[in-house]
Parts: sequence; structure tokens; C-alpha cells
Amino acid sequence: MNQQRPRAWAGVDAGKGHHWVAVVDETGATLWSKKIINDESAILTALGEICGLAEEVHWAVDISGSSSALLLALLAAHGHQAVYVPGRTVNRMSGAYRGEAKTDARDAYVIAETARHRNDFTAIEVPAQLAADLALLTAYRTDLVADRVRMINRLRDVLTSIFPALERAFDYNSHKGALVLLTGYQTPAAIRRRGRTRLTAWLANRSVRAADTVADTAVQAAQAQHTTLPGEDAAGQIVADLAKQILALDDRLKQLDSQIREIFHGHPQAAIIESLPGIGPILGAELVVAAGDLSNYTDAGHLASAAGLVPVPRDSGRRTGNLHRPKRYSRRLRRVFYMSAQTSIIRDGPNRDFYLKKRAEGCKHVQAIIALARRRVGVLWALLRDNREFTPVPPVALAA
Repeated sequence: MNQQRPRAWAGVDAGKGHHWVAVVDETGATLWSKKIINDESAILTALGEICGLAEEVHWAVDISGSSSALLLALLAAHGHQAVYVPGRTVNRMSGAYRGEAKTDARDAYVIAETARHRNDFTAIEVPAQLAADLALLTAYRTDLVADRVRMINRLRDVLTSIFPALERAFDYNSHKGALVLLTGYQTPAAIRRRGRTRLTAWLANRSVRAADTVADTAVQAAQAQHTTLPGEDAAGQIVADLAKQILALDDRLKQLDSQIREIFHGHPQAAIIESLPGIGPILGAELVVAAGDLSNYTDAGHLASAAGLVPVPRDSGRRTGNLHRPKRYSRRLRRVFYMSAQTSIIRDGPNRDFYLKKRAEGCKHVQAIIALARRRVGVLWALLRDNREFTPVPPVALAA
């Protein structure tokens, strides 16, 4: 009969269709190693078998995304907490064990062994409903923005091939009236036939701001080109289709931004986060998703380190003070602080004053922005700790 161990470590090599779980004891001996289908009943069956092997089971996974969402939710529901072992760590640790084979069973064993030897891995928290909703919506918004950039680049490329003067006339990334114009008119001949007066009326009927200015610019571009280029008809259809898709995508992004804003304002500290200059509801939502529970950071330095805003020393022997940019940090969290710092210097205030001070000291633009972002991390952490909103004037310290 198998005797139940005091402790065991379960390593999970997560995947979309199935997971491979390996369980080791305190000596590193394999107690259990099987493939589990990514299904609730199969996971629960395996969970019961693994919990019967030891009194205390420590779980570790190499993926904390959608592939392991069901597994992590079931573990949390049954009182278990998993830690995250990065894939880079697993790759490097696999070289410390005998053999060169690369299998799911071996990876799961290495994950379990790594978790057994180290106890400094980050625990994976199953997000609350608000954080889960914001994570899905912000990720979807990022995909839509990337699609919009791709379509605008494609539109400009196709339009340049038949009507370069009109392509240069507008900034299609931010000019809705120019996109509306392209849904109906894409060639110089078509714009000249329509004329300035009728084109202005056509744009005004479609609620285009400054329709007369848009029409005048388009007619001037049409007057500058009288040559018909090859493929003009087919290219015009593509341009019109892309313009319609971009306008529809803009409407979807507006609806999505409104939904994100409404959910973010349900966060108990949303007003504090949004009070810091440069952070709106979108960046605030991304901050909540990227940072997780801000109470897990013991001080502002830990939060700045997670965002990659703290230099890492690489000293050796007599060589000291050799600081470098870190390689392992949250890119999304760094982007939030960098973008908010860059936005905050547009208006006068303490953020702009600090930025200009760094520029006067000889720092380049990026260096000054990173220094400002690091400073803002400390400010935001203090605001959340004290549960108060940002004010341009520092609060007066009360005498003891």
C-alpha cells in the first residue's frame, strides 16, 4: 500500500487541449505523472487522485493565461493556490537534469522540481469579476486598435497607387471626414465631376464637420491630377471598403471605451487612480489588469521593479555600479506608466516641471520620461496607500 506523504509538489505543463501533471515528493521521486484533458470532470478526477498522495500539495504552472484558466479556477475553488514558473526558468532548469529529450512529461517534472527547490515564485490569484472583465475588454481593444492601424496603412498604400495627392491631403488616422469622403469618392475624375458645391452638400448630409473645407481640399487635389492610373477602378473599390471598415471599427471602439469606462469606475480606487494626471479610464483599466492587487506590493520600489523602471546591477569583482535595463518585467505595466508620464507633461504642473528639470540636467526625452514614470509610481503607490486623490500642491504634514 502506498503511504501518504507529508508534502508533494505538482508541476503542470499547461496546454490548450490537455495538461500534463507530474507530482514529486520531498526526495524528488515521481509519484504521479499523467496527461489530463482540459475538461472539468477530468481535472476534478485528477485533483482527487493527486490530493490523496500527500497531506499538502503545492501546485506550479508555466502558463497563467487562458489555457490554464479552468484549471486555476478549479484549484482556487478547492482551496489550492498555484505559483507561476516562467517558461524561461523551466527552459534553463531542464538543462540541469539528465537527458536532452523535450516532452510534456519532462517539462511537468522540471516545473515540479523547480517549485520544490524554490519558494520565491509569484502566487497566481484568480481575478475577481471586475478584473476579469477588464482584462478581456482591454485585450480585445488592443486587438481592434492594431487592426485599425493595419487597415489605415493598407488604405494609404492603395490610395497612393491611384491618387497620391489626396493621400497627402488628409491625416486619415484622425480625420473622420476624409474617411467619409473615401466611402463615396476615391478618384480625381469622380471628385471633379461632383464639383465643390455638390460635394460639400454630400458631406454635410453625412454629418461631416467643416464639410466645405474637406470638399475644397479634395477638389484641389483632384485638379492637380488628370492622369488615369492602371487599376483605378479596382483600387477605388478597395479604398471605399477599407474606409467603411475603419468607420465601423471607430464606432465599435467608442462603444468598447464606454464599456471599459463604466466597469473601471466600479473599482473602489478608480477615482484615486484617475486623479493622477495622465491616467484616464483606459490606462487605469490597463493598470488594474497589469498590476493586479496593488496591496501585494510592499512598497513603491516593488511596483516600480515589476514595471521595469528600476535598473539592475551587473557587478563583478571590482567592477561596481554597472547598472542595466532589466529584461524580466511586465511590458504592459511599463507601457501604462510610460504613456501616462508622456501625457502628463503636455500641461503645466509638477510633472512637466520635473520633466524639464531632467532635460536641463542633460537627459534625453526617453530618459526624462522614464525618470518621471519612476517618480509617478511612488506618488501613485502613496495615494493608494493613504486612500486619497492627487492634488498639485503637496499636503501639509501635521505636527506630531
